[in-house]
Amino acid sequence: VQLQACGGGLVQAGGSLRLSCAASGRTFSNYAMGWFRQAPGKEREVVAAISGGGGTRYYEDPVKGRFTISRDNAKNTVYLQMSSLKPEDTGVYYCAASNRLTYYSVSRVDYDYWGQGTLVTVSS
Repeated sequence: VQLQACGGGLVQAGGSLRLSCAASGRTFSNYAMGWFRQAPGKEREVVAAISGGGGTRYYEDPVKGRFTISRDNAKNTVYLQMSSLKPEDTGVYYCAASNRLTYYSVSRVDYDYWGQGTLVTVSS
């Protein structure tokens, strides 16, 4: 599967952005999806993840209540709605897919397919 992420940009603290990740292929609902963030000088870490059917979701503590992950399997797309953005949310955001998971994973090694990344910059 090929992934194409978009929606990043420059936003002031407190603002919102919605990231999208479009996937190729015909069995998108078989893939757990994750959004990962890589801040400057840091490792890539999970931000949110969602099961293939969309019924199970995970959020890292720093983004709970501010970010929402969702998917539209009819459109082969996963979204990350980000609100109340903070400067520490700055980084390159990557979407990732795996068809080896029952629900989802927070570990990047469990994902086999990656998008190219989209840069989010939050100014203070």
